Amino acid sequence: MYSEKVMDHFQNPRNVGEIENASGVGTVGNAKCGDIMRIFLDIDENQIIQDVKFKTFGCGAAVATSSMATELVKGKSIEEAMKITNKAVMEALDGLPPVKVHCSLLAEEAIHAALWDYAEKNGIKIEGLEKPKSDIHEGEEEEEEDY
Repeated sequence: MYSEKVMDHFQNPRNVGEIENASGVGTVGNAKCGDIMRIFLDIDENQIIQDVKFKTFGCGAAVATSSMATELVKGKSIEEAMKITNKAVMEALDGLPPVKVHCSLLAEEAIHAALWDYAEKNGIKIEGLEKPKSDIHEGEEEEEEDY
C-alpha cells in the first residue's frame, strides 16, 4: 500500500521535463526492474541548485521518488544536495513498500550522477562524491532466483 504522498507525487509529479544546457545531467537505471531516471540540474555561480527537472521511465514509485527528490534538492547548495539520501526521499514520501525501496536509491544515485556531471564539466571535485554507476546493481553478484 502506498502513502498518500507517494500517490500524490505519482499522479501529480513536480518538476517533470528537461533543462536545456543543464549544468549537470545524471542518468541511472536499474536493469532488474527496468526503471530509468534522468535528472537535470541548473546550478548557479554560487553552487546553488536553481532549478531541477526529471524524466523517469518506470513504475509509480520511481516517478514519485524522482518527483520528491527534485523537490528536496531545489534551492539547495551542492553540499546540502549531497546529504539527501534515499532514506530522506522515502521519509519525505511517508515510506515505501519494501519491494520499492530501490526506487528511492535510484533517485539518490541520479542526483549524484547529475552532480558528478556538473563537477566534470567544471573541473571541480565535490567532497564525498564518487563516480556514478549506470546501473544501481552494477558490481553486485547476480542473485539466483527460485521460481
